[in-house]
Amino acid sequence: MESHQRPFVSTDLSMIDLDVVHRWLSSDAYWALGRTREAVQQAADHSLNFGVFDGQGALRGYGRAITDYTNVALLDDIYVEPSARGRGYGLLLAQGIVDVLAPFGLQRIMLATRHAHGLYEKVGFTPLDKPDHWMVLQPPAPTA
Repeated sequence: MESHQRPFVSTDLSMIDLDVVHRWLSSDAYWALGRTREAVQQAADHSLNFGVFDGQGALRGYGRAITDYTNVALLDDIYVEPSARGRGYGLLLAQGIVDVLAPFGLQRIMLATRHAHGLYEKVGFTPLDKPDHWMVLQPPAPTA
C-alpha cells in the first residue's frame, strides 16, 4: 500500500475493496442492510466511486455518484466506518465528491440523509427549497 501521509479521496475503483464496502453496507448502513455482494458490485460498476483513505492507504469510507455528467448527480451509499467517524473522513469524502463533480457544471447534486445534514451543509448542500415539487417511486421488489 502506497503511503500518502495524509488522508485522501480517490475515484480509482481498483483501490476500493468492495468486499469491505459490502460488509459495511450490508451489516451497518440502515439503507442497505442485507444488500448482496453482487448488488454492491453492480452499483459500483455503474457509478462514479469514491474511497476515502487514511494516510497509510487504508480504506475508511466509501461513496458513489450516479450521474449523467451533464445535468444531475445523485450521491448514494456514503459511508464512513465506525472507528473513523468524528475524525474528518466524512467531510473529506463529501468535499472530495463535490470537487470531482464540479468541473462538469452539473445543475444539481442531490442526496438523501437522515443524520448528516450538518456535514453536507459544510460543503454547500441545502434542504430542498421546494420539496413539494419532488416525487419518488419505490417499485415493489421483483418476484422470483
